[in-house]
Amino acid sequence: MLNLQTHLPILPIIIPFMATALMLLFRDKDRIFKLAIACLSFTLLIVVAYVLLGFADGRLDGPWPNGVGVYLLGDWPAPFGIVVVVDRLSAIMLLLTAILGAATWVYGTARWDRAGVHFHSLFQLLIMGLNGAFLTGDLFNLFVFFEVLLAASYGLMLHGSGRSRVNASLHYIAVNLIASFLLLIALAMIYGTTGTLNMAHLAIKAGVLAGPDRLLFESAAAILGIAFLIKAAAWPLNYWLIDGYANSAPPVAGMFSIMTKVGIYALVRIGSLLEPTGAPAAFGGAWMFPAGIATLIFGAVGMLAAHQTQRMASYCIVLSSGTLLAALGMPGVILTGSALYYMLSSVFALGAFFMLLEMISRVQSFGADFLAASQEAFDLDDDDQEVHDSEEVGLAIPGPIVFLGMGFIACALLIIGLPPLSGFVAKFSLLSAALHASSATHATFNAWLFTACVLLSGFLGIVAFSRTGIRLFWSFDALNVPRLRLIEALPVLSLIFACVVLSVRAGPITSYLEDTARYLDQPGAYINAVLQKNADRSVNQTAVPKVEDVAPTTRNSGAQP
Repeated sequence: MLNLQTHLPILPIIIPFMATALMLLFRDKDRIFKLAIACLSFTLLIVVAYVLLGFADGRLDGPWPNGVGVYLLGDWPAPFGIVVVVDRLSAIMLLLTAILGAATWVYGTARWDRAGVHFHSLFQLLIMGLNGAFLTGDLFNLFVFFEVLLAASYGLMLHGSGRSRVNASLHYIAVNLIASFLLLIALAMIYGTTGTLNMAHLAIKAGVLAGPDRLLFESAAAILGIAFLIKAAAWPLNYWLIDGYANSAPPVAGMFSIMTKVGIYALVRIGSLLEPTGAPAAFGGAWMFPAGIATLIFGAVGMLAAHQTQRMASYCIVLSSGTLLAALGMPGVILTGSALYYMLSSVFALGAFFMLLEMISRVQSFGADFLAASQEAFDLDDDDQEVHDSEEVGLAIPGPIVFLGMGFIACALLIIGLPPLSGFVAKFSLLSAALHASSATHATFNAWLFTACVLLSGFLGIVAFSRTGIRLFWSFDALNVPRLRLIEALPVLSLIFACVVLSVRAGPITSYLEDTARYLDQPGAYINAVLQKNADRSVNQTAVPKVEDVAPTTRNSGAQP
């Protein structure tokens, strides 16, 4: 008899895959059927992700005694079969992807889906690739799902055509192809050294490597880390992101705000499994922290220097990636819970910001943003126009302008990290954890450097957003009142509301994320759940030893939450 609970872990991959296949059966003029399929797909994805989150957290009675769900495709046991794994970290990433995907897709249905062909099917394929990357339990299928989401992103980035999009897409495609090539080389070296690509099995096999095999494995891990850092938009490997995201269609750019987090997720996942065996430098503070600090500074300076609003939003994504890399590169997991909370807030805020900027662009006439930037750069004042006080009395602000202005303020507060929204909670939690780390670990300098860089980036963010807000709303006497549709306003409101929920429910959410950090610090539950799943059917127990059978070496867990 079919047990739905048993098959839940594979559904986040199957649902968008089936939706994509069904959509390809309809022509572009059959748009209503594609909308219905996509709506059903996102509804099911949100429900399934929420249920999986409940199983992983233990709030719902499920078949996972340790909060780790393992699904064996074809019932082949690990490490020989394809494995899908749901735990606390992957479950929260699934829910984040489903909510962001639903909001950006709804915004795209207003008019952007008709700017090109196969928008809905490519969007579902992108969701499938993201979910697969978060769920897979082996490195080769991580590479496969990376390629699935990248192939979909290539089509979505070109959606709507145009010279600027094509030029930016060429850089985006070239760099990501190089990263995929490096990833494939690293996987070949790892398999040749350890004989496995299953992440749980790799955690055991890597712990017993020595001599030349260990050196070769370290080299492969370094190449793997570089590939993930490229995908995480770490400096200086992130020049492809700015123009690519800035020239994408707004709903596509909003969805892309989670793309860089896939690389960060891979670094965290593999690093947590390899750390008990002496984690390679590519997955620890030796690389991640300095790369994160450099990326954070680069994003903050670029955000301040950018005059085009879409480019400023792209630099905000770089800034968020740098903050996450630096926080996760600190010793132990003392900043991990706060970093995950910051990731949730920044992804929602940046997704809303990209869509909001497109609506704000309708307020000004063509070239207004360029003229405002020129006036500011060359200190040009329009002395010929005098505004009398009598003309300012009694002016009513139109409703669309109020919505856009308040939305811009909310996004600015979230991205900068000012109260009262979740951006402030995230930044405050990060700084508090960093100060605690300075006294609880030997990384005092790193903790204070991280604190200084976060505070400096916040100050530069205040300057950049204040200047941009003045330029967008106050630089001209007459602003066009745009016609905003409810289907465009609701996605932005929903993502901002999600950040409000993060603020109101900060206690329970932070508790869940801190438990996730502690879970990542003790990967035995993940390894044993994967390797012991149906192991007694066709595999001898000696082929799948428990993690306790391998003595850990240099575990850097001096800082506990």
